[in-house]
Amino acid sequence: MRILLVEDDRQMADYLRKALAEAGAVVDQAAEGREGLLLAASGDYDVLILDRMLPGLDGLGIVRTLRASGNQTPVLFLSALGEVDDRVEGLRAGGDDYLIKPFAFSELQARVEALLRRGTADAPETRLRVADLEMDLLKRDVSRAGTEILLQPREFRLLECLMRHAGQVVTRTMLLEQVWDYHFDPQTNVIDVHISRLRGKIDKDFERPLLHTVRGAGYMLRAE
Repeated sequence: MRILLVEDDRQMADYLRKALAEAGAVVDQAAEGREGLLLAASGDYDVLILDRMLPGLDGLGIVRTLRASGNQTPVLFLSALGEVDDRVEGLRAGGDDYLIKPFAFSELQARVEALLRRGTADAPETRLRVADLEMDLLKRDVSRAGTEILLQPREFRLLECLMRHAGQVVTRTMLLEQVWDYHFDPQTNVIDVHISRLRGKIDKDFERPLLHTVRGAGYMLRAE
């Protein structure tokens, strides 16, 4: 478990770092808001523990910046500001929990554990992979064997649907509903045209084909 602790009260920060380490966490520590933001944006943390009032950039600013960039790491705010409006502001800024100072370490530990459980259950899928084909859902880019593949928006949605059902037959009806938002068959070859274009981009210059036609059923994305 990796935790980033951003707290400018040195005595409290040292106490929490030691207690969290004793509980089995690897803790990185910052005492200033901008340093905390840099660490949070560049590190792979399971939970962020942020003091709300920080020099340089406050906790609200850190969280708003992270959320705007797509970073969804769970955040626990620490603050002496305990009014309802203060807590609401922290949660609406993107925080996941709010603990009022002073507090017992046992409560902080329990809240961190709850955030870890929630994060494991609710973490959205951001990358899809089939063999050497990868899709980044946040950056909206696709690559195969490290080579970037440029797709049109509809092609991206088509490939995403196929990758989410990798190893399974995806029927024409499924594609019409999930990619084109059609709930009827328009009696056109729109699917065939897009499948052909997509196959040319993800398979043509590579040794192993991934996109297969299942005659009479639909299509399947899988490695041979």
